[in-house]
Amino acid sequence: MKIAVAQFRAEAFKPQANRERAVGYVEGAARRGARLVVLPELVVSGYALDAERLAEVAEAFEGPTLKRWTSAASEHGVLIAGGFCEKSNGKLYNSAMLVGPSGPLLHYRKLHLFDRERRVFSPGDLGLPVAKTEIGTVGLCVCYDLRFVEVARLLSLQGADLLAVPTAWVGGFDRTTHDKEGFITQARGAVVQANLNQVYVACASQSGVLGDQRFLGNSLVVDPFGRVLAGPLDEASEQLMVVEYDPDAAAAARHRSELVNPRDDRRTDVYAVKIGDRVL
Repeated sequence: MKIAVAQFRAEAFKPQANRERAVGYVEGAARRGARLVVLPELVVSGYALDAERLAEVAEAFEGPTLKRWTSAASEHGVLIAGGFCEKSNGKLYNSAMLVGPSGPLLHYRKLHLFDRERRVFSPGDLGLPVAKTEIGTVGLCVCYDLRFVEVARLLSLQGADLLAVPTAWVGGFDRTTHDKEGFITQARGAVVQANLNQVYVACASQSGVLGDQRFLGNSLVVDPFGRVLAGPLDEASEQLMVVEYDPDAAAAARHRSELVNPRDDRRTDVYAVKIGDRVL
């Protein structure tokens, strides 16, 4: 089984062109045998933070992107995860969806807005959903959400085998961006989260430059043992990465030996996390 991550720069305020370009990457991934394709954050609208212009190209969840991606998913027998600018009840959301051949599987709104996003979008209000699929249980979050350890932990405790993470990684959070091996700190965080939570993490970032935004690229796929399977991609690269994926690896990572079982070893008598009214 294979999964894919597509890194490229979406054009600002050109949803139709971006939607079709995304489908092009989906088609390429399907030809190489991928069952899931992860696309970047705000890949339909472009990552440009002009509220007025975004409002002109924003769409409802059950809008043209859902329709087009469902059609592509059905035609190629794949799952598609990616970001779009959502308009609902007069508000804009930095949203993402997971779509399969039969339609929507997950609808997510970014919980943690980064920097100038706060001036444009409303905070997410749909929680942290997961979906059981033919390739295992998939969780969905967006970019800055991975900076909050509770996000990956809550998704994994709900049974996620894989986290699909649309991103548009930019600088501004850390004083340095790249380490000696070419990883940005956000990508290093994804590696740690995969290992600590025993899940695959597939991050698809934007790349290049758009207006005053310099994207850092660094798309990558990490397995549940914290091994980097592909990436990180250079910040100027536009590329499709396809890697082998084994959903049983997540279960194996949770049971390292007879006496080492990271999931069961949690001290829930001392601490716990909850989502809504559920304690996990």
